[in-house]
Amino acid sequence: MKHLRITVLAAALCVALGAQAQEAVRPDIGKPLQAAQELIKTGKYKEALAKVREADAVGSKNANESFLVERMRIAAASGAGDNDTAAKSFEALAASGKVSAADKARMAESISGGYYRAKDYAKAMQWGQRYFKEGGTSGSMRTLLIQSQYLSGDYAGAARELTGEIQAAEKAGTPPAQDRLNLLLNAASQLKDPSATVFALERLVTYYPKKEYWVDLLSRMQRKPGFSDRLVLDTYRLSLATGSMSSASDFMEMSQLALQAGHELEAKAVVDKGFASGVLGAGAEAERHKRLRDLVTKKIEEAKAARVAAEAEANAAKDGNALVNLGFSTALGGDSARGLQMMQQGIAKGSLKRPEDAKLHLGIAQVLAGDAKAQATLRSVGGTDGTADLARLWSLYARRKG
Repeated sequence: MKHLRITVLAAALCVALGAQAQEAVRPDIGKPLQAAQELIKTGKYKEALAKVREADAVGSKNANESFLVERMRIAAASGAGDNDTAAKSFEALAASGKVSAADKARMAESISGGYYRAKDYAKAMQWGQRYFKEGGTSGSMRTLLIQSQYLSGDYAGAARELTGEIQAAEKAGTPPAQDRLNLLLNAASQLKDPSATVFALERLVTYYPKKEYWVDLLSRMQRKPGFSDRLVLDTYRLSLATGSMSSASDFMEMSQLALQAGHELEAKAVVDKGFASGVLGAGAEAERHKRLRDLVTKKIEEAKAARVAAEAEANAAKDGNALVNLGFSTALGGDSARGLQMMQQGIAKGSLKRPEDAKLHLGIAQVLAGDAKAQATLRSVGGTDGTADLARLWSLYARRKG
């Protein structure tokens, strides 16, 4: 492939020997240049460079002769891997004003590729940038530039290029390439840039969801300053929904928190899932797991007995807090239609202790029910203590789930 690229470059550049040679070229310059051209065609680049030097040694060259020498030199040097010589010839040709923008882009592409193959990533990056400055548009060159930036230690430059490329893909309605997202994640890690890290992770869980990405994203959210402990259960809900919850202690804690919040049927669903997966009911804590299952069963029976009174009390209350909570519990227990209706009635009643929590819980219930209104609800959630962050992650999950 390398030789093919050089041959194509040489073919483009060496047209000059026909077009430019309409101006007078002395035989002692023209003949070695023609010989160099033939050598390039057969892949004998070092021999071609020797012929170019022979032509260059002729004194008193006019502007056209010097131009032809440099054009042949850049083609031969590129093939020979003499990148510094090719770079010098490029600058000489660019200064002549006789090279088209398309030819300059082709030359810069060849030089950048040469430096990349030589593992001189700083210069490969420099010439990759020059390629785009000259109007180049190749996607493969964009890849080479980004890789050169990363490998040369210019993580900020690589992150900038990758972010722009990812945003452009999303704007065009195309999923960003997974390798680009992973490279951005690595660059952000090197920079210790939490914003860029979250940017990459959010798109990875959207387009290429894996348990590991969700674990990282949820962990980062919970470590943010000001994240409220009361949102731990909502975080567990998302962890469970995304399949990123795996430890027995997490299943146990989530079910216990659900019981404390008055969501007995949710607690049962968590415990049942833990037992079904084999996470609960085995090992040294197996008896404790069974005791929790028995407690959940008991609490469900108690809640059933008090259900009618609880609902009447919630409906009679001046504020909507009890109705929202009871509706959320109903939705989590499997009766989505009734639960969502109750939650919406509670929110409409107003005087809520935590209105952002109520909207978050309505959005979660809508996501779990497959309600198309979930995204709009989640976008409306505000708050600086973690509610807005959780709503955004639930929105990402809902987008992928839908």
